[in-house]
Amino acid sequence: MNYDHILDKKQLRIAFERAAASYDQAAVLQREICDRMLSRLDYIKFAPNTILDAGSGTGYGSRKLATRYPASRMMAVDIALTMLLQAQARVPAAWWKKWLPLPGSRSDYVCCDMEQLPFKEACTDMVWSNLALQWCNDLKSTFAEIHRVLRGEGLFMFSTFGPDTLKELRHAFQSVDDYQHTNRFIDMHDIGDLLVHNGFATPVMDMEYITLTYDDVGQVMRDLKKIGAHNVTQGRRRGLTGKNAWRQAVNRYETLRQQEKLPATFEVIYGHAWKPEPRKTVLTPETRKQIINLK
Repeated sequence: MNYDHILDKKQLRIAFERAAASYDQAAVLQREICDRMLSRLDYIKFAPNTILDAGSGTGYGSRKLATRYPASRMMAVDIALTMLLQAQARVPAAWWKKWLPLPGSRSDYVCCDMEQLPFKEACTDMVWSNLALQWCNDLKSTFAEIHRVLRGEGLFMFSTFGPDTLKELRHAFQSVDDYQHTNRFIDMHDIGDLLVHNGFATPVMDMEYITLTYDDVGQVMRDLKKIGAHNVTQGRRRGLTGKNAWRQAVNRYETLRQQEKLPATFEVIYGHAWKPEPRKTVLTPETRKQIINLK
């Protein structure tokens, strides 16, 4: 088995822990995608009592959801504790909530890996996940976990990155060495198939390209570092890239320059699906007789 694309979860946690302080300043794309996800809720008639924000980061999405659904209980989940502490610190403290708390209007913060959620079955009405699924090693088991914690008729809504994400960066390093320089991203159709395989109904999937532009390659790398988006695959280079290799990669990236800017492409996948209610077995009089006879 090739483990080159397996994520090192310890390094992933460290990267996001270190990026917590700089994340909000650099996470322009993440906020934009979150806002586009939120706009899609305008077309979905749904009022969840509880919401689980899987991969909540510094809490931008959680706060937006709390505004949209003020009576809902929020459960913010992230693998990095400092991200959760940043999120908690950003929640505005209203004096009247201390004396007149609304039912379900509180938020809980849980530090854990979304691939193994520490919650009981059927405990939430909605699972929201903005740009976190790409940090999961086993998407099949992750979807199984999300299906497990959702109640019947619950909604799973998410965004993630597709295979063309950071294609320019891959192009730059392609002929430089044999190491993995970006994480693996899964195709939209494969994600849809996995949803159906794990019991979700009527999945709706779509995709768009968003291209950011930069002055130089160093700026691309600095932005990725500020949001904790390091390459943490097991197939990554363990040491620093040599000067010659780096120069070759930069020169190769420079061939893509247009209108004095370097592009960085992100293939953004959006999706939502429902957990159907368990089927109820209706026994006919004839079936009841057969069961009695068997006994």
